[in-house]
Amino acid sequence: MAAPARLSLNQETVRQWSVPELVDGCADAGVGAVGLWRDPVRRFGVRKTAKLVAEAGLRVSSLCRGGFFTAADASGRAAAVEDNRRAVEEAAALGADALVLVSGGLAPGERDLVEARRRVVGVLGELAPWAAEHGVRLGIEPLHPMFAADRCVVSTLGQALEIAEQFPAHQVGVVADSYHLWWDERLEADLRRAGEGGRIVSVQVADWVTPLPEGVLLGRGQLGDGCVGLRAFREMADAAGYRGPVEVEIFAPALWARDGREVLREVIDRYREHVE
Repeated sequence: MAAPARLSLNQETVRQWSVPELVDGCADAGVGAVGLWRDPVRRFGVRKTAKLVAEAGLRVSSLCRGGFFTAADASGRAAAVEDNRRAVEEAAALGADALVLVSGGLAPGERDLVEARRRVVGVLGELAPWAAEHGVRLGIEPLHPMFAADRCVVSTLGQALEIAEQFPAHQVGVVADSYHLWWDERLEADLRRAGEGGRIVSVQVADWVTPLPEGVLLGRGQLGDGCVGLRAFREMADAAGYRGPVEVEIFAPALWARDGREVLREVIDRYREHVE
């Protein structure tokens, strides 16, 4: 049986796979889209990846990631702009639907989240028009507040929208990830606002399981293993007008230790049961 039509497999869910293994596995399972990550794609070759994906008839639902805009010094800002320009070029070469942006955390010694978010806007003012010239749409991804200090000063969909709405919708939108947003009581209203403005560029799903591991980054749960209403989350995005791929993005060493095809079969089954 073919995989659900809207299912996209994010590359990190099967980190143990090479790029060719990812493409072959998805094509064999009838998965129509993949979310790619810059490091493994660059190791294999951006052009080679683009060719392989296109020949397999796959869509690139997103490229992760750009961002980390919050350096407080001029040299740090310049380095961020340069790295993100490269990310835009890679996304364009891959034909990705969106380049996912993680804003970055506080600068060393900093305690001012509002000022850090202002610096995100400042860099986007330079990057967004340039990305649009390359046919690349940027997607601001809010991360759970536990990452505010070191990874992402944008913690809610509302905060992401406040930044995105300072730019044309065809340039900057938002990414809605169930793992990061499931707890927010304003989620439904903010998704509706995002949809009305044509700002939802990507929807991602993973479950929330406890206890979280030390370091927390690799604590995402397989679909159905935790407490997130995944189908309700997808339905809220649909009600807001989103019709694109739904990426399964799970960072979990337990999945990476298993056979990739077995993991993909399980992802497909869990998606049908809990998301579709």
